[in-house]
Formats: sequence, structure tokens, C-alpha cells
Amino acid sequence: MAKLRNLPIITFFLYTCLSIVRFNDGASDRHRLQPQTVASSGVGTKREKNLVLNGDGIFKIAMFADLHFGENSWSDWAPLQDVGSIGVMSNVIDHENPDFVVYLGDVITANNIGIQNASLYWEQAISPARAKGIPWATVFGNHDDAHFEWPIEWFSPPGVPQLLCPLTNSTTLSSCSGKEECSFKGTSRLELMKNEIEKNELLSHSKIGPKELWPSVSNYVLKLSSSEDPNTTLAFFYVLDSGGGTYPQIISTAQIEWFNSTTQNLNPDSRVPEIVFWHIPSEAYEKVAPIGVIQKPCVGSINEEKVAPQQVETGIMKLLLQRPSVKAIFSGHNHGLDWCCPYSKLWLCFGRHSGYGGYGGEWEKGSRILQITQHPFSIKSWIRMEDGHVHSQLLLFNVSST
Repeated sequence: MAKLRNLPIITFFLYTCLSIVRFNDGASDRHRLQPQTVASSGVGTKREKNLVLNGDGIFKIAMFADLHFGENSWSDWAPLQDVGSIGVMSNVIDHENPDFVVYLGDVITANNIGIQNASLYWEQAISPARAKGIPWATVFGNHDDAHFEWPIEWFSPPGVPQLLCPLTNSTTLSSCSGKEECSFKGTSRLELMKNEIEKNELLSHSKIGPKELWPSVSNYVLKLSSSEDPNTTLAFFYVLDSGGGTYPQIISTAQIEWFNSTTQNLNPDSRVPEIVFWHIPSEAYEKVAPIGVIQKPCVGSINEEKVAPQQVETGIMKLLLQRPSVKAIFSGHNHGLDWCCPYSKLWLCFGRHSGYGGYGGEWEKGSRILQITQHPFSIKSWIRMEDGHVHSQLLLFNVSST
């Protein structure tokens, strides 16, 4: 019986080992986006990857929020959660065939991962997109580099911890890497991002943000260009690290200054639409949150908890409201919320809880989809559920709404 009970765990890790090694398999299945690489300005700088609209004039993004891979990694049930999360992502990808994926934070539950290199779980989480050759970008959440939390059951009755590592996941992960050992020191944001970029050079569009913003790491901008004219920019995607884990849940004044200077440089007249992705919602989400049943102008399907915002509002929303080019902000963090609500002239949206890890196991899993169409220009969103059905369709912006 023990062997049969462990069969799903063994199957899961055989799958992830193979996906780590064969990450280019399936790339030929893509008929939409083939990201182009163009040289960036400056001597000795890295080559930038620009996103280019595909030939049908549509660019589609699937957001996977709060996957929480590696949660309670020493238990029998934890690997089954990760198997379920891979199933959610695979089903959404099969139905939507997205051009791009955004991992909207809390990719892993670092505070429950007792191995030296948590990037092994990170690699598992991004494996469905990689297996299909779909490029992606990642946003850090508050659990991705959180300090390890010692399980109470690991302490003996006298209160002395038994420093063992009875982790089924770690043992199997060791067979993938050949050298993984138990550790409770955690993996930093910087290490996680470096490992992702180095191991997935062709597909990862994630970036290590300016050093002056550290320990906030996932701060960068991506540009979407027209396939008709590469010099025509259709949208800018801004990724901001909302903190948490090893430092406060906040978008700092330094990040605000970086965002302001970057937007003034790239889009000084606010002509090009801008989309923002971060993990933890701002306090503005509390102001527009539906009470009880979700009603218009808000659109969504679950409103099962209160907004858990960033700890301090330092001015990012004031700046965003001053820019008419900012059309929407997308957050994760709250597993029991999936609504979009208007806030002045922009939209505040949650993703949909995509992972079987984390709280809220009773809520069905899915993904928020974002679609940009060039002719006529529009930005739309909806939610695709694990079982394939679609709901909460919403027009976020079109040329007639300017």
C-alpha cells in the first residue's frame, strides 16, 4: 500500500525532472509569438528581448497567480497539490494558447521548503509554459523568499528539534540535481531570479531590476511592438516588486522614482498604453472592493475575503492616476478574490488563484487572461477556469474610450 500511495509523488517528480532537462520540447507547437531579440543601447549591455505582436494582430497573456509550489514539502499530500497546479496551467494553456505567461507572485512557498536550492521548485512551477515554448515573466510575492518556518511536529516532546530531513520531495529532487542537500537558509530573490534567467535564456523575459532598488528585485519593463512596424510600440508592461517575505510589503519611494523616470523616458506623452503587474494589492483596492455580491461596474465571480493590501502606501497610486496611459493593474495575493473594479480612469484587477497550494482549497482554480488587439486597439480580460469554462469577460480599454 505504501508503494501505491507514493506512486503519484514518483510520477510527479519524474515529470518535473524530464521537463527541467527537456525544456525546449514543444517549442515547435507555438504558432503565435516568437520573441525577437534586439540589441539594447549602450556598450557591453545585455541584449534585450522585445515582445512582438503575432501575425493575427492579437497578443494574449495568461496570468498564473499564487501557485505555492513546495508547500509542506515533507508531507505526502504536498506533491499532489503541485501535480494539480501543473494540471491547471496545462489546461489553461491548451484552451487559450497564450502568447505570454505572467507568474503573478507566490510561485513557491519558501517558508515550507527545506532544501538548499528552492529554485528546483521554481523550475517545476514554470515547466508547463517552458514545455510549450511559451515565453514568460515572473513577479515576486511575499512567500517566494520567506524565511523557513519550523513545523511543530519536528520538535521532540522536551522541545528539542530533531534536525532530520525526512523530506520525500527533497529526496526525489536530489535525483534531479544529483547534489541537493537539506538546508533551511532559504533562497534569496536575487538567487531565484538569476537561476531562472540563466536556465531559461530563450524563454524567460524576467529581469533583475536596478541594484539601487534591492532588496526589491522584480522591477522591470517589457515592450510590446507591432508586427507591422517594429518601431511602433503598442504597450508597455511594468512589473513591480511589492515586497514581503524577507522585507516589508511595500512599493518604496525609490521604486516610485524609478517608475516615474522610466515612464518619462519611454512614454513621455503617455501615448502608449501601460499595464502594471504586482503581487500585493495597494490600499486603493480596499476603496473599490465590492461589499457582498459583485455588482457592476465591478466584474468577477468570487468575493470571499477582505483585501490584504501592502503595509504602507507611499505614493505609487497617486503617480499611476496621474498617467492616463495606465489602463490596469493586476494583483495576486488574495486567493478568494478575482474581481476587477474601476478606480478613476484605470482598472484594479485580481488574478485568479491558479495553484492548489496556499489557502482556499474550496475555491476552483483558474487563470486571468489579458488580450490586446491592435486593429481596432482594445484591451480585454476574462477568466479561464481549470475545467475550461470562461466567465467575467470585461473590456478594459478601447480607442473609443479615450
